[in-house]
Amino acid sequence: MLRRSTAEECSDTMVMGMNLDRWMNEGEEHALNRENCGHLFFNPKSLVTYSFLVPWIGQGLLILNGPKWFQHRRLLTPGFHFDILKLYVTMMADSVHVMLDKWEQLITQDKSVELFEHVSLMTLDIIMKSAFSYQSNCQTDSDNLYIQTVMDLSLMVYQRIQTPLHHNHLIYWLSSQGGRFRKACKLAHHHTDRVIRERKESLKDERELEKLQRRHHLDFLDILLSAKDENGAGLSDEDLRAEVETFMFEGHDSSASGISWLLYCMALHPEHQQRCREEIKEILGDRDTVQWDDFGKMTYTTMCIKETLRLYPPVPVVARELSAPVTFVDGRTLPKGSLVSLNIYGLHRNPTVWHDPEVFDPLRFSPENSSGRHSYAFLPFAAGPRSCIGQRFAMNEIKVALVMTLLRFELSPDPAKPPIKIPQAVLRSKNGIHLNLKKLQ
Repeated sequence: MLRRSTAEECSDTMVMGMNLDRWMNEGEEHALNRENCGHLFFNPKSLVTYSFLVPWIGQGLLILNGPKWFQHRRLLTPGFHFDILKLYVTMMADSVHVMLDKWEQLITQDKSVELFEHVSLMTLDIIMKSAFSYQSNCQTDSDNLYIQTVMDLSLMVYQRIQTPLHHNHLIYWLSSQGGRFRKACKLAHHHTDRVIRERKESLKDERELEKLQRRHHLDFLDILLSAKDENGAGLSDEDLRAEVETFMFEGHDSSASGISWLLYCMALHPEHQQRCREEIKEILGDRDTVQWDDFGKMTYTTMCIKETLRLYPPVPVVARELSAPVTFVDGRTLPKGSLVSLNIYGLHRNPTVWHDPEVFDPLRFSPENSSGRHSYAFLPFAAGPRSCIGQRFAMNEIKVALVMTLLRFELSPDPAKPPIKIPQAVLRSKNGIHLNLKKLQ
């Protein structure tokens, strides 16, 4: 019999169909050995689960498997090169600045501010400006239809997973819920199609082409529009929209979750909030905004970010289809073809891996405390070849948002409105995230 060890406790696995809410409160641990755990991340996405997203985001990088996935992944990877990510820091800071100005106008003595929606608009603004070179003004426009549509779609996908009868496509599309989902998909597609259409139209203008040629980099949409396969053919309209839809959703919604829960943790733990603020001030000096070279110096701030991502992983569950049998250390096995969900939320709170797992302790991620930890014990961006292609972009975005927020506001929780965790496509709060904001002099 193999002995269970910290190194082996690399993942909680659950067969698809179990209740996600219960995962938040129970920790039935099944350990995989190191070899099988690594193998699991090379398995294809479970289309039974992810197919529920296809009518919304199409078959882009999140959904694809096999050679087509590899082709798209290789095609899009240059869009996240260091040299390109450096150019986005100023854009990120500008978008965060708009959000903080709005918060300053909302501050009152006796009323907290609900942050999640504001953060979602800010991260959407960032992805639109950086990945698509599109000035959406979504933070200042009164019409936030796309954000609400994304929230509705996320909820409906979660509800469908929870309702076995609705796994049948015919039954679902004939139901009232299916009708609402179809309508919401059309609204999301209208937003995405407008972005693509306007870029295509602009490329017909010689002046716009000259501007593109003068730019030092291609953005995400440039890469998609200029992509050619070995036969010289570009992406089909269907593939193009699927990748844009995927990155429009994935590029803002998961980041909004991470940032919102981070600010909540800072509010709950003022001692860590202040220590981060002091570190940030020491790094920035007289500057009031962050630069690329500052990121590597934020030792304690980065540990706080990772500890938040441990307790509140933006994507709490991922699903895979086993391409080979997996044997647990207790001798039980799952056969090839099994649909498996990795409960990342549960893994990050596994007491055999994390001492006092419910306690917010950034020092878990100090070099000395991280050195002996299994590489798959902490998976906020998944792992292996199917890990998040935009994880460095997301971490930079989170750091910019935290730095600028802590320089302007002191955060404290609203005890009357504690967040209620709900696992949808990303980890949300049923009642939002309400914090008290105090403007710093």
